[in-house]
Amino acid sequence: MTKIYPVFLLLFFCIQCVYGQQKNIHYHLLRPSDTLHKPQKDTNRVAQLDLIDIAKEVLHKKTDTSKVVKQVSTKPEFSAIPAFGYTLVSRFAVSLTGNAAFRIDTNDKISTVTGITGYTENKQLTFQVESEIWLNKNNYELIGDYRFYKYPQSTFGLGSSSNIKNEDPLDYNFLRIYETLLRKISGNFLIGAGYIIDYHSHISEKGNLNGVRPSDFSLYGDGRRTISTGYTLNAEFDSRDNSINPSAGFFAGFQFRDNYRFLGSTSDWRSIILDIRKYFRFPEGSENVIAIWNYDWLTINGKPPYLDLPSTQWDPYSSNGRGYIQGRFRGAKEVYLETEYRYGITRNGLLGGVAFLNLQSFSGAPGTRLQAIQPGFGPGLRIKLNKVSKTNIAIDYGFGRQGSRGLFVNVGELF
Repeated sequence: MTKIYPVFLLLFFCIQCVYGQQKNIHYHLLRPSDTLHKPQKDTNRVAQLDLIDIAKEVLHKKTDTSKVVKQVSTKPEFSAIPAFGYTLVSRFAVSLTGNAAFRIDTNDKISTVTGITGYTENKQLTFQVESEIWLNKNNYELIGDYRFYKYPQSTFGLGSSSNIKNEDPLDYNFLRIYETLLRKISGNFLIGAGYIIDYHSHISEKGNLNGVRPSDFSLYGDGRRTISTGYTLNAEFDSRDNSINPSAGFFAGFQFRDNYRFLGSTSDWRSIILDIRKYFRFPEGSENVIAIWNYDWLTINGKPPYLDLPSTQWDPYSSNGRGYIQGRFRGAKEVYLETEYRYGITRNGLLGGVAFLNLQSFSGAPGTRLQAIQPGFGPGLRIKLNKVSKTNIAIDYGFGRQGSRGLFVNVGELF
């Protein structure tokens, strides 16, 4: 079922002026240099165009044809994008993403609140609210992630050597509550702490569809309910020129997670996440960008519940592993590397393209070694949704091993 034949139609419209941000907003920071200076008119540039301008043309409304791109202000700016499509994983699916972007104060970085909801013919219900709020003259950053999923989804066993034929359909409810507060220490460096809850209930499985018994899920030994709850210690450094769609700079994020039985966890366990990204223009002086992403998610002690193990596209951004469906690989350790070349197609910025290559490796159960490296690759199209925030609609087609391939649609760059 990894093979996905998409018959996908993206239907979108924007509410009022959509100076919003993208769907995945964790660690999306803007440097003061991006936000404090007024834009200067560049007579050598072509006037930039986005889908808002096209919508205004269709509706015969006045379009801003100047070469100066406006900035997000203290007045909230809203956007909404409905979409529907079809894959073999979800069958018919509908979704709606809406967000608000604003500044607490004129000189503050951009704060965002994003809501996402969707429903599929396979009875997958998702509801998610993410927030990133800058407080006290950018000295504090408050990051929230709240989710409820009713989520039938297959697993394929542990490790990156697992076979696609070992498909094991699961069903469960999922509740997530994450809240993190970061404090600026100096320049682009912040540290902080958070409290997190991952709660899976009403867990059931059908067993491997190919008849192989027992399944890795049943061998792992989880029951019908698991809880992981505890605190996190966080640090991050961000020198990107624009975190929404970077063209230069560096980002590094670190999270240490500690879960305790006395707080309600099913088991005591600990993990670390290391998230490193680098962006630079290539060729130098052009608008084209090479982006590099390293994401390592490692269990360092204890035994996490099966559904809390590192897994493909279960990173906070649901971004890693294009070319494979969500949950294709799972294990106690994940090491991930991706590079992407982003280039313009039209001078007005409306259309762009990408080419990407990623490599992922997972261990099996806790205490085991990393297994085979699994590649993913493919091309993509970018359509400018919002020239103010540089937010794109990302449409990618990815290929993986064992016949895996599929369409991946996102609001905003994946990393």
